[in-house]
Amino acid sequence: MKPALLKKALRLLLELAILCSLFLFGGQLAAWLGWPIPAGVMGLALLLLLFASGVLKPAMLQLGAGLLMAEMLLFFIPALMSLLDYGALIRDEGWRILLVIAVSTLMVMVVTALTVELVCRWSLRHEP
Repeated sequence: MKPALLKKALRLLLELAILCSLFLFGGQLAAWLGWPIPAGVMGLALLLLLFASGVLKPAMLQLGAGLLMAEMLLFFIPALMSLLDYGALIRDEGWRILLVIAVSTLMVMVVTALTVELVCRWSLRHEP
């Protein structure tokens, strides 16, 4: 095996191990604290803290995160396959489900935009 390829493979494994350990530690931390927060959310919060503190830089996990993002469709296949079990529900109530998804997505986008706008205005007023 070529040394460059071996180095890339080891780097990928290390980055994936870091991401997986953050996920596992996040789940354990949520369990210790008794918080009903999923391990993935806690892991992302820990990753954000590591990025913000400068312990990790985003470029340090780029290869592993890129692989996970590229293969993300595989993570959603079980959810898509479960739609086959509820075909009649989708046929009868599918338009209502899509309406709820569309309205809730729009509400999230509007609230996010308003929050960002308010924070920007507030920060401009309070600049020295």
